[in-house]
Amino acid sequence: MRAILAAVAIAAASAAGLSAPAHAQVWPAGTVKIIVPFAAGATPDTVARLVGEKLQQRTGKPFIVENRPGAGGNTGTDAVVKAAPDGSTIGLSILGPLAMNTVLMKSMPYDPFRDVALVSMLTLQPSVLAVSNELGVNTLQELFALLKKNPGKYNYASIGRGSLSHLSMALIASRSGTEVVHVPYTGSPQAALAVVQNDVQMTVLPAISVLPLARDGKMKVLAVTSSRRSPVLPDVPTFAEAGIEGVEASAWNAMIAPAGTPPAMLEEMHRQVAAALVEPDLAAKFAAQIMEPLPMTPDQLKAYIADEFKRWSAVVKTAGIEPQ
Repeated sequence: MRAILAAVAIAAASAAGLSAPAHAQVWPAGTVKIIVPFAAGATPDTVARLVGEKLQQRTGKPFIVENRPGAGGNTGTDAVVKAAPDGSTIGLSILGPLAMNTVLMKSMPYDPFRDVALVSMLTLQPSVLAVSNELGVNTLQELFALLKKNPGKYNYASIGRGSLSHLSMALIASRSGTEVVHVPYTGSPQAALAVVQNDVQMTVLPAISVLPLARDGKMKVLAVTSSRRSPVLPDVPTFAEAGIEGVEASAWNAMIAPAGTPPAMLEEMHRQVAAALVEPDLAAKFAAQIMEPLPMTPDQLKAYIADEFKRWSAVVKTAGIEPQ
């Protein structure tokens, strides 16, 4: 994954200078609908609206966000898959509906590896491990020492079975040789509140969900779940710095289109998106949300998803999570 991110960094550095290739197909021709497979106000919705606003400024064409939540992101992603491949409907999606739901669910309404055309990665958002103040630890080393002395005594919150916060903590427990009990909640606010109240003792959530609480002294952030220190969280150490290798669990969002969209149109979509992501005003808005804009070519994104799918499928197997 680090090799992929290194290649992306090089590509992103030159994205601002992209010019339209002579054979590019004009896009958009009119109004574009961006389907988001999660509710309004969720992180993917925020990303879609920010990117849509910038694309509208760049192209002079309207971009309208439509929320279609349900089935772990499958409902909205399926709507993109089944739309006409003419550039009028695109979508924003994440790891679950683009890969992981194939092992977490018994059936899928589409094949994410065949029915989706990838356009670009949009943003990378680091997750952080946060703990209750009442746990009495200040570092990862102290946390793991406590957990090893008390296997199965402490609980952690997630935002649902099979979610990134669930799988992240399962990975952390496996890598650190510790045992903690999973308690699912309905969303990030509920999971974070449970830690504040010490109903559970820890959680892994997107940084934006817990940093305001940590800054108010209501919980402690111990580490960021990325392979390197996050540019938007430079003072938060990684798990590798504590001797725990292989903990990479950043949330990401990607732009997609229906399979069958003409290659030249997909190329123009990618060109427009990649250039938009590196514009300073949009990058500043993402930074305020603790996100890093990260344009990827479709091939880079495909390789990234394949790597993510392989890593998290192994975690699902090790944790004994059965499809439902």
